[in-house]
Amino acid sequence: MIGFLIVACEIGFWVFVGAGLFFRYALNKRKAGAWLLACTPVVDLILLAAAVIDLRSGAEPSWTHNLAAVYVGVSVAFGHRMIRWADARFAHRFKGGEAPRKLYGKEHAAHERKGWLLHLAAWAIGGILLLVMSWLAGEKDLNAESPFVSWILGWAVVLGIDFLISFSYTLWPREPKGETSARG
Repeated sequence: MIGFLIVACEIGFWVFVGAGLFFRYALNKRKAGAWLLACTPVVDLILLAAAVIDLRSGAEPSWTHNLAAVYVGVSVAFGHRMIRWADARFAHRFKGGEAPRKLYGKEHAAHERKGWLLHLAAWAIGGILLLVMSWLAGEKDLNAESPFVSWILGWAVVLGIDFLISFSYTLWPREPKGETSARG
């Protein structure tokens, strides 16, 4: 059930974003659009409540409970950025707003570093939720064999790889195609 709910919540998130932006730009209903966009966190609360209720009802902790915590962490940390990304594209398409541009050099490196900090925030939020779920599931011994702790540790590895990639742009900035660097 939780797996299905994760998929439904992801779809629900984008339905609210799409509807909010459609109302804002295509129908020129700014208040209705803002209200729909403000509903996106409700999707996260529904998923989190369902996972907690499932665990409290005696369900065995599974990867779907872990994924629910990860989903909520990512949604809370990156949700605003995803909405801004979609908003810029809707504004360009429906209201003649500025076309989204590709970032290069220091600007791109700063964007990547900021993205990694958001990933760190998602990991922290998701990790806290995983520990709370572990407690709710009645786990007494938190160690690497715990299904919740193992997800935190696995996600930490992904976070470390993301750090290396994101911060590499500080040393080796992305350049527009066709331009060669002064280094060679």
